[in-house]
Amino acid sequence: MREVIMPALGAAQRTGRLVRWLKREGELVQAGEPLMEIETDKVTVEIEAPASGILTGIRIQEGEEAAVGQVIAWIVAPDESTPKAEEYPATEESIPSEASHPEIRATPVAARMAAEHGIDLREIRPEGGWIRKQDVLAYLEGRQRPASPSHPAGRIPASPKARRLAQELGIDLRQVQGSGPEGAVRAADVLAFHAAQVAAAPSPSSLPAVWRTMVERLTRSWPQTPHFYLQREARAARLLTWHERIQKRLSIRLTYTDLLIKLIAAALREHPRINAWWQEGTIVVHEEIHIGLAVATEEGLVVPVIHHADQLTLEEIAARRQELVERARAGRLRPEDVQGGTFTISNLGMYGVDAFMPVVNPPQAAILAVGRITERVVPTHGQPTVQPMLTLTLACDHRAIDGARAAQFLATLAELIEEPLGLLH
Repeated sequence: MREVIMPALGAAQRTGRLVRWLKREGELVQAGEPLMEIETDKVTVEIEAPASGILTGIRIQEGEEAAVGQVIAWIVAPDESTPKAEEYPATEESIPSEASHPEIRATPVAARMAAEHGIDLREIRPEGGWIRKQDVLAYLEGRQRPASPSHPAGRIPASPKARRLAQELGIDLRQVQGSGPEGAVRAADVLAFHAAQVAAAPSPSSLPAVWRTMVERLTRSWPQTPHFYLQREARAARLLTWHERIQKRLSIRLTYTDLLIKLIAAALREHPRINAWWQEGTIVVHEEIHIGLAVATEEGLVVPVIHHADQLTLEEIAARRQELVERARAGRLRPEDVQGGTFTISNLGMYGVDAFMPVVNPPQAAILAVGRITERVVPTHGQPTVQPMLTLTLACDHRAIDGARAAQFLATLAELIEEPLGLLH
């Protein structure tokens, strides 16, 4: 007998969403063949069967979430039976401690939603034995009463936190039924109203899974990460010459992104503090350099990772980049393709973009945006000359990186772009 668990595909991942089972209950599976598609905060990937046997005891359905490490099915031999559900509780974080309410059983997502909205789980009557996400949403929708038209024309009574939340969420307080003294609107009322709006909106499942994941990740990253930006121009003449000379020696197509990955890896080696994560309130500096590459697909943005980029030759980087881009656009990225990134590069130069402001890819502490190489008039030895120029925009998480360190890293990278032979020194 072999457990099928919800895998961890990212350092900060707590739950995963089952997009679909690729095998049916009772169907024979072989070890290593695709078993299910899992969606995390980074990407949707296929997960392989951990063993050969019969798939049985499926515990979550398509569209449902489970905690990382939770048993979601089993693969058994023909002579084995499926374990009883009570022998395998969801996870410790799914179930309140005995000191609170031992009779309550809730999934991690449901428990988190209830806590965020100030809901006592004892008030929810689930359809099954466990309180799930849909039960909390149904409770919120049922608790939200029609807006009262009797509010006075003046200021709506509400707590300061409720006013701030309403402003952030774009909610008119006159539409919210208050539960505080004399009908005052509390923060929990605003959150309940917002949740009801979300529940009543068209299902996000109509969106491609990757696009929905991208939206959710950016929605979390932007307000939670204190961004700051540094921008610098670099002369690209030597980069163009380097690309031309190297391409003549290679059979594989070499892109400017490949060259930049090599240079960025060298700059990160010199400035290791940029090669960091902000995770659980602390700075984690990584020895290994794994560079994520933002790739646009038909369904949205994904970030596959080139691992140990500082140890690869340009030909190896180009081959790996080509393989990852093809996998991403075919929707066939593997878990290991998206794990462990320590820094990300996003290049929109091929679309004619001069410069743009990227959003940090948590838990990473920095991301570099690259624009197109274009000719500009710049001073050379006191005289105006036309030079190919490249604009670099570095976005940083201020919790992990300060302005001085970011500026030093960007200066080193610009110097390497202007004189790539600096890699040999």
